[in-house]
Amino acid sequence: MTLPAFYIIATVVVMAAAGVVITRNIVYAALFLLVALGGVAGTFVLLFAEFLALVQVLIYGGAIIIVILFAIMLTRQREFHLTTEHRQWPLAAVASVGLFVLLAAAYLSDADTFNTNIRSGISVEELGTALFTTWAVPFEIASLVLLIALIGAIVISRTGDRDEA
Repeated sequence: MTLPAFYIIATVVVMAAAGVVITRNIVYAALFLLVALGGVAGTFVLLFAEFLALVQVLIYGGAIIIVILFAIMLTRQREFHLTTEHRQWPLAAVASVGLFVLLAAAYLSDADTFNTNIRSGISVEELGTALFTTWAVPFEIASLVLLIALIGAIVISRTGDRDEA
């Protein structure tokens, strides 16, 4: 039952990721990214990593997409329109296909090592204990860095408004 579900979720993730790259509308790209991140959360559920699925939905699916939408709203649209046209997309396409081939070859060379039918998950209690004892300070530092970045974005957007008036 998990293999067909994985194929469905993987198809959704790949199609949404392609939509992020292909679409010209940045709001649609953010929505495609939200669908792709939701599919990754579904993959985590299939791997019995419920906590990671929850973090994926809350942090990436919620907070990061909202930050991206705020960034879209704060950008100047007339300047952005001129930067969307570029001639380096063939190089980017070749690089992405090459990276895909490299990752596929790396996966296929070690596929037998990771092919197991026994799956086990870590309990949420053990994970919570590790997060709030060993990893509490790095999480606080990360939250401060994100807060400083948000304040910086507000300052940059306000100083730009004063210059134009």
